Amino acid sequence: MFPLRDTQPSYSRPVVVICLIVLNILIFLYEFSLDAFQENRFIAVYGLTPDHFHWANIFTSMFLHGGWMHVLGNMWFLWIFGDNIEDILGHAKFLLFYLLCGVAAALSQTLLNPFSRVPMVGASGAIAGVMGAYMVKFPHSRIRTLAFILFFITTFDVPAWVMLIYWFAIQFFSGFESLASTQVAQGGTAFFAHVGGFIAGILLVNLMRPQQRYTRRKDLYW
Repeated sequence: MFPLRDTQPSYSRPVVVICLIVLNILIFLYEFSLDAFQENRFIAVYGLTPDHFHWANIFTSMFLHGGWMHVLGNMWFLWIFGDNIEDILGHAKFLLFYLLCGVAAALSQTLLNPFSRVPMVGASGAIAGVMGAYMVKFPHSRIRTLAFILFFITTFDVPAWVMLIYWFAIQFFSGFESLASTQVAQGGTAFFAHVGGFIAGILLVNLMRPQQRYTRRKDLYW
C-alpha cells in the first residue's frame, strides 16, 4: 500500500517539513553529481557505519540517500504525514522531534547489528517516527491509498491506524527475518531503524506537549 494523501487538515504552513525536503533533495543532487568513487567515499565518510560508530554520523546519515526512489519515497511520506505533526508541535519542537526519532532509529539498528561495515543512509528512521506520532494523534484520519492487486491498480481509503500498523508489522517481521539471513550484513533495508524510529515517535509525541491551539481544536472537535 502506498499513501497518496490524507484527510487530516493542517492549520499552519509546514515550514520545517518543506525545508527538510528541500535540503534532502539538494544533498542528493550533490551525491548524484559525483562519480562512482567520489559517491562511495562521500557515503563512507558521512553515512553511519555501526562497526565505526561516530555520533556525528547519526545526523549526517539522515540526509543521505541511496537512489532516486529512496529519496523521493522518503520525502513523499514526510510530506503526507509530517505537516500535521509539525502543526501540533510547532516548528522548533517538530525539528527536535524529527532529529530525536532519527537518533533512536540509528541506535536501534546499530544495537542489533553492531559489527556491520555497511554505511546506513536515509531519512526513513526519522520519518518512521513521524508516522508513529501520526498514528497516535490522528488514528481515524483517512488515507487515500494506492494498491496493486494481482494485475490491477486501485485506490481506496483506509483509517490511518490500519495502514500504519500494517506498515509497522512489515518492518518488524522483516527485521527479524533479516537477522536470520545475510541480508543485513550485505546491505539492504535497515528495518530495525524503522521499528526504533516508529516507537520513538509514539513515545516522544506524548512527551512533547502539543501547542494550545491544537488542544483547543481537539476539544471542539470531540
